[in-house]
Amino acid sequence: MIGLYFDEIEPGMRMEFGSYHFTRESMMHYARQFDPQPFHVDDAAAAKGPFGKLAASGWHTAAGWMKCYVATHQVEEAKRRAEGKSVAHAGPSPGFTNLKWLKPVFAGDTIGYGCTITGKRELASRPEWGLVFSLNESFNQNGEMVFSFEGKVLVARR
Repeated sequence: MIGLYFDEIEPGMRMEFGSYHFTRESMMHYARQFDPQPFHVDDAAAAKGPFGKLAASGWHTAAGWMKCYVATHQVEEAKRRAEGKSVAHAGPSPGFTNLKWLKPVFAGDTIGYGCTITGKRELASRPEWGLVFSLNESFNQNGEMVFSFEGKVLVARR
C-alpha cells in the first residue's frame, strides 16, 4: 500500500493511482491474447453484440488498475526512501470480492483508478502482517464508474 506500514494506514484514506488510456490497438492486442470474444476483437461482430461497438475486455480494465497501482506504489516507495523513511512491504492479496464491470470501456476512454481504505485488522496468526481492506473504483473521463471491487492485501507491521 504505497510503502505505508499497516500502522500508518487508516480507514477512510483515499489513494489515486492515475489513469490508463484505452486505444483500439491496445484493446485488440489484449483481447486477442487473453479474451478473444467477438465483441472484443471483431468490429462487425461487436456492432451486433451487447455493446453496439468494440469494447475493452473487463480483464483489460482490471489489468489497467493493476498497472496504475504498481506504478503509483513504486513512485511512493521512492519518495519515502528519498525522505529517509523506511518502506513497508506489501504482501500478497488473499483475494477480492464484489468485482463489477458496470459500464463498457471503449476506444478513446481514459479510466482513472483509485481506492478507499475501508478497514484493517491485525493478524494473530501472522503478527508481522496486518490485513487491509479497500474499495477500488474506476471512472471514465465522464465521471461514470466503470469498474469496482473490494480488495484485501497483507501489509507489513512495524
